[in-house]
Amino acid sequence: MDNSRLILLRDLMKERGIDVYIVPTSDFHTSEYVGDYFKERQFLTGFTGSAGTAVVTADKAGLWADGRYYIQAEAQIEGSGFMLYKMGMDGVPDVEDFVKDELPEGGVIGFDGRVVNAAQAEKLEKIAADKEGSLYVTEDLIDFLWEDRPAMACSTLWILTDEYSGETAVSKMDRIREKMKEERAGVHVVASLYDIAWILNLRGNDIENVPVFMSFLKIDMEGAALYIQPAAMTEDIREYLEGCGVRAADYDDIYKDMEELPAGTKLMIDKQIVNYRMVAALDEGVEIIDRADPSELMKAIKNDTELKNTRIAHLRDGVAMTKFMYWLKNTVGRKELDEYTIGLKADELRRQQEHFLDLSFGNISAYGPNAAMMHYSASKENSAKVLPEGMLLLDSGGHYLEGTTDITRTFILGPITDQMKLHFTTVARCNLALANLKFLHGCSGISLDLACREPLWEMGIDYRCGTGHGVGHILNVHEGPNGFRYKIVPERRDSAPLEAGMITTDEPGVYIEGEYGIRTENELICVEDEKNEYGQFLRFENITYCPIDLDGIDASLLTEKEKSQLNNYHAMVREKLSPYLTEDERNWLEKYTREI
Repeated sequence: MDNSRLILLRDLMKERGIDVYIVPTSDFHTSEYVGDYFKERQFLTGFTGSAGTAVVTADKAGLWADGRYYIQAEAQIEGSGFMLYKMGMDGVPDVEDFVKDELPEGGVIGFDGRVVNAAQAEKLEKIAADKEGSLYVTEDLIDFLWEDRPAMACSTLWILTDEYSGETAVSKMDRIREKMKEERAGVHVVASLYDIAWILNLRGNDIENVPVFMSFLKIDMEGAALYIQPAAMTEDIREYLEGCGVRAADYDDIYKDMEELPAGTKLMIDKQIVNYRMVAALDEGVEIIDRADPSELMKAIKNDTELKNTRIAHLRDGVAMTKFMYWLKNTVGRKELDEYTIGLKADELRRQQEHFLDLSFGNISAYGPNAAMMHYSASKENSAKVLPEGMLLLDSGGHYLEGTTDITRTFILGPITDQMKLHFTTVARCNLALANLKFLHGCSGISLDLACREPLWEMGIDYRCGTGHGVGHILNVHEGPNGFRYKIVPERRDSAPLEAGMITTDEPGVYIEGEYGIRTENELICVEDEKNEYGQFLRFENITYCPIDLDGIDASLLTEKEKSQLNNYHAMVREKLSPYLTEDERNWLEKYTREI
């Protein structure tokens, strides 16, 4: 990567009088993952991670990345002219503080108003105002530089029928209208692609591994409008929408229709998702009710049909992953392997499962030091050879017609050091501690995360990310508002109280830069336990079915309670999976789920 794109961007900034230009990782919907058309930050900096922000001034250029990406980002931006700012580290300014410091009096902050959400833009607006400056948001400067830019994705849609969704789109919109009444809102605009897909029981393929479609949804008390690219529509989908009381409109018409909302309209939106240009288009007389989309919590609490189906999805996924583990254990050292081909094998075994739709994300197959990079991605051209020694970390998942999965296992491939075994065992202890908690309703992931991290914290070790995230139902594999982390990170929006029906991952880890990485990840359904004079107690149901590699466990480090928890988990795995395995695989599974 060279700095030619940075030089050209600065020329455009100078022509327009822009002092600071911001390029986030976003589309017009504040999506976590974006289609190729929207990968502007990657185009500019060379950094391929899923999160990060680039900021450019006349003499400085910074890339902000979080702890998952420190190592990767440092390597990928070399030669680009950008400096890495490690988010969350002591002494590192956040983007806003940097912009505030670098913006001169009367200066101009620039960004594409469609890829920055309204809440963030208002903060930047205040920074500019405090220095008697202004914003420049009407142009996408990267578009002028990106000559071979891919077209915006436009896939055809398909309907997730009631037997898989468990609730009709009409029912979901009626529930949303009840929330609108509570807020005295007459109009509600939804910009989140995940929420729109969930509300309408529709899925697409506009973002790789995320079955959504580019759209906006406007709901009022009489009906609704779906703003979508015309090429995405078929006659069947049009008829389906009409049956749900939803009219189809052109994707770009949302800005005109926002502009035409009459003064006095009470509009409910989520400013952390709706883009700035949409809000800037509103008449000054429109009253904005800024709150989280009601559908965010609704879709996080899975209904009985979704829960029944997701257990089926995890059973299929567990079969694939256990067959993979059997294959890996019996192949390493006998055949030449590398990270990339190992990842392909896991993908292949998933695709063989009934009702498989897609991967839920590109797998992370990482051997040795590469596993210390939490979101490492092996390629065909650049992939480490895998030897019968050390450890391989595989983070992977799939979308099935019944639901979405996310699992990480670290596999022991041969001799490992005492320190590796200590860390592997401790990560397993952390995972088990969280999975076996019983707690009162009202707790959030903030309350529970300590129980997971404590064994590592006692050793003076931590991992620079959350412990777990919510999981979408044939949607984004990362979903709020539930999650596990020890401190509130406002932009993550994952600190809501845990409710029965929520699904959250449990994925502690140890990452030793330049040496190895370990992660063990299962998915947990929050379920009701006893209710008494103290309130409603909750617990977790573990729905990930795959052995935790006993070759990495030092049983002397486990308490009797922890041994029982691990044995109970492995007994469940054995019972669930055995009917779907060959005789050789079953015999092997007996060994890898044996009591310790």
